[in-house]
Amino acid sequence: MTNQTSTGWGSRIGLILAMAGNAVGLGNFLRFPAQAIENGGGAFIIPYLVCFLLMGLPLLFVEWGMGRFGGRYGQHSTPFIFDALGKAPYWKYFGVFGIFTNIAVAAFYCYLESWALSWAYHSVAGTFNGMTQANLQAFFTNYIELGTAQPVVFWLICLVLNTFILSRGISGGVEKVAKIGMPLLLLFGVILAVTGITLEAKPGGAINDGLVGLNYLWSPDFSSIWSFKVWVAAAGQIFFTLSLGMGSIHCYASYLNAKEDIALNAMTAGWMNEFVEVVLGSAIIIPISVGFLGIDAISEMVSGGSGLGIGFAVLPQLFSSWGWFGTLSGLMWFGLLFFAGVTSSMAMGTPLIGFMRDNFSWKDKQSAYLFGALIFVFGIPTVLSQDAFNEYDYWAGTVSLVVFAMVEIVLFAWVLGMDKAWDEITRGADIKVPLIFKYVIKYVSPVFLIIVFVGALPDIIKNATAPTSFYGWLGRAMLLILFIGIAVLVSVAKRKQLKSQ
Repeated sequence: MTNQTSTGWGSRIGLILAMAGNAVGLGNFLRFPAQAIENGGGAFIIPYLVCFLLMGLPLLFVEWGMGRFGGRYGQHSTPFIFDALGKAPYWKYFGVFGIFTNIAVAAFYCYLESWALSWAYHSVAGTFNGMTQANLQAFFTNYIELGTAQPVVFWLICLVLNTFILSRGISGGVEKVAKIGMPLLLLFGVILAVTGITLEAKPGGAINDGLVGLNYLWSPDFSSIWSFKVWVAAAGQIFFTLSLGMGSIHCYASYLNAKEDIALNAMTAGWMNEFVEVVLGSAIIIPISVGFLGIDAISEMVSGGSGLGIGFAVLPQLFSSWGWFGTLSGLMWFGLLFFAGVTSSMAMGTPLIGFMRDNFSWKDKQSAYLFGALIFVFGIPTVLSQDAFNEYDYWAGTVSLVVFAMVEIVLFAWVLGMDKAWDEITRGADIKVPLIFKYVIKYVSPVFLIIVFVGALPDIIKNATAPTSFYGWLGRAMLLILFIGIAVLVSVAKRKQLKSQ
């Protein structure tokens, strides 16, 4: 790579690690194992891998291709990347999702990330030593319900840290953090995974077999494969884990030169994420927990597809019984979650920074401060109420991802045209992309996405009409205000472009 400025990538390895860091997040270690247990155990990997091959990998090619295409026109955010791809005036407003989703998700994700930082501190401080399971559960509940000022303090620390990293630019901030954070994350993950599959279950645990937790996680229930719910869960996990439908991949790829490889980069980042999720994520949280607490207790805790309760309210108590290695394990586990969170959340700020630089000549530092301010304002409801947190998670972190993905694949494969799209994907490629993906992208992936969306419609309608608390409605209102505000900025930017022509 030749671009060494703060607005470009300094090295290929830095780009790949940053892309992988964008995808590798809290969901790899907390959400995936719980989803697997709830949806057929080892059998879940079948729909999961099918979704990865028919939807995940094709969409990675699409988003990298769209991003590099937009970069040639000097655009580094989806509104005007879409505008360059489709000449109709409305495409840029679909591109608003690529900024909106990142800000909205970051607003609650930064708070979740701060939990990991706080728990890493408490692990070293010995706070969890001697706590019973009931004590630790009460500590966790008290924490997330703002029983003390501490959650707000750690949230503000994470917000300031993310803002500072983004203010340093792409190569000076994001890339440097990825080069440090991703290797540490992988190192911590390997150590904990080896520990998880080799430890001996304690008396009263599942059975006296060190591999019991891993066996339990991957014990297949093949009857689940015929359930539409399982396929929707697998598709949702692929979106969640690869950061698809958000716009951050477009932004990262837009800084590449026209002839630089995107095919190998996309596959490398995608498969690295799958390795972390399927191999490391599966070998830590569930094996350790099942080995100590037994199958029935863990099955109840993962009901609802979330591993948060185990990750924050169970493992610390188990670690505390390991002596000095338990303290180190707690630091590694929550440090791993923190690095996974930071490398993902900092990616969420880059589309706004690119948009403000391209269209309003803002410097990276100014745009990073704006991003930090927006995360602070829009994040307040998610800190104050779990209802607002859930609203952000559902509408911005789930529904908008699928809508955005449907739009982008139609725009790239059908409006631009699949021949041009395929040329964009394969130009400068260091590997030969199998031709079958040309037809998967054009026909199979759009149909797959439509089926997933239609299948999820009853749930969307139910959530849209279900009564919520004051904070739930406040969360919805703020999401609407955010979307409209970004759309107005896009309109203003377009008018500026037309005046300058």
